[in-house]
Amino acid sequence: MSSLLTLIAGLIFLMIAADILVRGSVSLAERFRIPPLVVGLTIIALGTSAPELVVSLKAGFAGSGGIAIGNVVGSNIANILLCLGLPSLIFATAVNATGLKRNFSVMVAATVLLIASCWDGTLSRLDGGILLLCFIAFFVAQILVTRDSRRQQEEIEELRTNLSPVLAALMAIGGLVVLPFAADFVVEGAIGLAEMLGLSETVIGVTVVAVGTSLPELAAGVMSAWRGHSDMTLGNAIGSNIFNILFILGVTASAVPLVVPPDFLHYEFWAMVAAALVLVPFLGMRWPIGRLGGFILVLFYGGLIWGAVALPGA
Repeated sequence: MSSLLTLIAGLIFLMIAADILVRGSVSLAERFRIPPLVVGLTIIALGTSAPELVVSLKAGFAGSGGIAIGNVVGSNIANILLCLGLPSLIFATAVNATGLKRNFSVMVAATVLLIASCWDGTLSRLDGGILLLCFIAFFVAQILVTRDSRRQQEEIEELRTNLSPVLAALMAIGGLVVLPFAADFVVEGAIGLAEMLGLSETVIGVTVVAVGTSLPELAAGVMSAWRGHSDMTLGNAIGSNIFNILFILGVTASAVPLVVPPDFLHYEFWAMVAAALVLVPFLGMRWPIGRLGGFILVLFYGGLIWGAVALPGA
């Protein structure tokens, strides 16, 4: 029970610290007149993915590759099936935003690259460096091809606060300080929970930890749908998945090589591929993801998670 409470407390502090970090950083960026496009692609993207980053880094240094990689793999599955499925139960998610098919192709390519990099059982520093180089190329391409920064401007409007420069700086620094301590709680609680339940660290990473660190994306998706900006939801999910693989695992593996548990090559990686392929008919036909589609996505998520827990070796 103490492990579960430690994990929950860590996740709560992760969410609070990430939110404070983003709000303080956005306020500082506006003071320095940084363009909304750059703010959206850097500060907001980094801030909302900060929980995944610090948890994967902490887990990597603790020798828990199952949690470090499972956190990202599980988050990517949840981003598509939960963070798209649940908002679609409120309002249909539009599938007409510019660049969706292009970014979906990048997401699939990044997924294939990750699986190939892990095939020998290790995500090495070289692999991490390659992932980071691919992220830099993707980031530069995003800046070059993005003409309309409406989405970034809307995201900034939701985070805008009238903060003094000193308070904004204190919030940003405070968020950065709290994040690693919160991540310690998450990793410690996850390892303890795995031992208590007799489950592998991979399963705990893909399920409990991943869902917890995906809460910012889930909350953003629900609020976007509620405010009538459902076209942002799919783009955010795809962008977050690219960011998770190329940047978070790139940084983590560059800092500390990760041992890849065999479970991933037997099931979890293919579950991530299956979750991505669910989007193909919607993108190909530009079908909106309505309530039925949202229900199917959530149901599919439940099936994939059940498979991760129920398979021999879990």
